[in-house]
Amino acid sequence: LPCRRLLRGRKERHPGPRPTRSGPPAFSGTGRASWVRVFPSRHPLSLSAALETKSGQVIASTASRHTSQEFVRFAQEVVATQPSDKEIHLIVDNLSAHKTKLVDRFLADHPKVSLHYTPTYSSWLNQVENWFSKVQRHVIARGVFESVAVLRRKLTRYIKAYNTTATPLRW
Repeated sequence: LPCRRLLRGRKERHPGPRPTRSGPPAFSGTGRASWVRVFPSRHPLSLSAALETKSGQVIASTASRHTSQEFVRFAQEVVATQPSDKEIHLIVDNLSAHKTKLVDRFLADHPKVSLHYTPTYSSWLNQVENWFSKVQRHVIARGVFESVAVLRRKLTRYIKAYNTTATPLRW
């Protein structure tokens, strides 16, 4: 049955801190300067996002871990932003964190929330993947982040800016 509000997606990305620049720039065959990059440390950052297909706006949050507790916390954020009488459909990948007893309890407590799993190797069916692609191109690619906190701030700033001009995705 069609719903008036359909939220798509719940996907995590682990961009982690970007490397720092070191040494003079090296020139690639394309003529653009490129920096040699050195990773100072490995501290992952999980980015979760839900796309509201009607408006194109994104509800997103970051977390330091990739667990079912973080997933339920994010799902609670999504539920809190929606009217209580609306159905919410979250389309997720087949990650084990989406299939725990904690998630089952959350779904039992929120009967208007449904999870739908994308088939393996079919993440392109999920519209939020297009948004993650924009994040990759506009924030993460060629970015230099001194720490996870800097990356988190830049992602938050991008999300706020994106939502001011968001439009629905046209297939």
